Amino acid sequence: MQVTDSIFIGGGGDGYSTPQNLLLGLANRHGLVAGATGTGKTVTLQILAEGFSAAGVPVVMSDIKGDLSGIAKAGSAEHKLHQPFLDRCAKIGLTDFSYTSFPVTFWDLFGEQGHPVRTTISEMGPLLLARLLELSEAQEGILNIAFRMADEEGLPLLDLKDLQAILVWVGENATALSLRYGNVSVASVGTIQRRLLVLENQGAASFFGEPALDLSDLMRTAPDGRGVVNVLAADKLMQSPRLYATFLLWLLSELFEELPEVGDPAKPKLVFFFDEAHLLFDDAPKALVDKVEQVARLIRSKGVGVYFITQNPADVPKNILGQLGNRVQHALRAFTAKDQKALRQASETYRPNPRFETEAAIREVGVGEAVTSMLEKKGNPGIVERTLIRPPSSWLGPITGAERAALMAASPVAGKYERVFDRHSAFEMLREKAERAAEEAARAEEEMQRRDEEEARRIEEEKWQKEEDKRREKERRDAEREYDRARRYDPTPRRSTTTRRTASREPDSLGEALGKAVLKELGGTTGKRIVREILGGFFKSR
Repeated sequence: MQVTDSIFIGGGGDGYSTPQNLLLGLANRHGLVAGATGTGKTVTLQILAEGFSAAGVPVVMSDIKGDLSGIAKAGSAEHKLHQPFLDRCAKIGLTDFSYTSFPVTFWDLFGEQGHPVRTTISEMGPLLLARLLELSEAQEGILNIAFRMADEEGLPLLDLKDLQAILVWVGENATALSLRYGNVSVASVGTIQRRLLVLENQGAASFFGEPALDLSDLMRTAPDGRGVVNVLAADKLMQSPRLYATFLLWLLSELFEELPEVGDPAKPKLVFFFDEAHLLFDDAPKALVDKVEQVARLIRSKGVGVYFITQNPADVPKNILGQLGNRVQHALRAFTAKDQKALRQASETYRPNPRFETEAAIREVGVGEAVTSMLEKKGNPGIVERTLIRPPSSWLGPITGAERAALMAASPVAGKYERVFDRHSAFEMLREKAERAAEEAARAEEEMQRRDEEEARRIEEEKWQKEEDKRREKERRDAEREYDRARRYDPTPRRSTTTRRTASREPDSLGEALGKAVLKELGGTTGKRIVREILGGFFKSR
């Protein structure tokens, strides 16, 4: 199919012979594809993505049901709708129809059906996180304090556990931080932690981390010049609405901040398709709604187009709906008064066509048929037309798991995001800091215990020494008392001498006494008799 300045949507007017085109120069004015279940929205989305890719425009689209993966595979004459497709081509005047595949990159926040998609906590920033978590002003202030302290202390915030760790640190140091930054409530810190826990339970641990997604990988073109179609697996993601909102909020914000102003380019630089948009906006955080509204108003000038695919235009907030200039409206069912009111409101947003009543046309169009209104060259809404949508060139329906795996292996970004990098960041640094503090506290406690033991030992030694001194003093006093008692029974006058000298002189005194007694006895009668007997015996022997 020859690429021009427009994308061929289908044939309108009488006999469906009038081409209905989406002008590439106005494709950044956003769009809407609406209709009840089974009316052909997915086919319309697929042919729009094919048209943008053929024109060299990268595309990002969420695949809710898994059936958009078929764009990576060429259609086949073996398909059950092959002949109806050929008949439709003949009816709308599509003469160069052929089957072809398109360059596709598969992405998945959980890394199961595509390359992982990640960003860091730092890239998300406190403002977006606060809006996403619907924090109060005081809680948002605490989150800003956490980010400020991380910057000042050199603590990288990469994944969810880093943010949780720094919040714990803020709570533990609330008193000191309150003096510097104002009141830091531990209760508010706990509230933030609980909301982060909800986000974590929905799979945010897989989304926050490294390597972070490089936006340039979403804006690539194939070697043949066609835009790459980035298909985000969202079947599991839609079960985690908070995580889905987190991803979209970050992606739109990053694009808004990084892309330069280009005004109205000849063709968009990037186009987003949000399938099943009613699931996105149901119970969505106000921050997301506000951000999407901001994107719808301002990102146009950066060359980015945003297209919502939903069941009813009423599913899209009014402030956003008013920014969607290119519209494809499939059949709406009006079985209830509420449905009839919604149908009437939808019909009133189109520029009327005198050939038919818009409300009736929206109610009556068949499968593969739609009421379309595309912006004209001056940016004015085109007249509404009943249009038979062209058939897709790629495969209608999902591809097999093996085909998906082969395409992922051959992808230019294969291996770039699969391996998770868990760098030394805030969590590890704070843990090491806590361990060092614990070790220092343990050492201080050991030193204090040692000092206490030494002091107790010193006190015990002093106590023992005092008792020993008391014992010795008692012994000395007892000895003195014993000595004094002995002196009272000694008749010999003595000079005050030592016990040793006194004891040494006692034997001498006794000998002298004995000698004197012997001499005295010898001098008496008994002594004289003994002497005579001795001398008499001596002379007899002679």
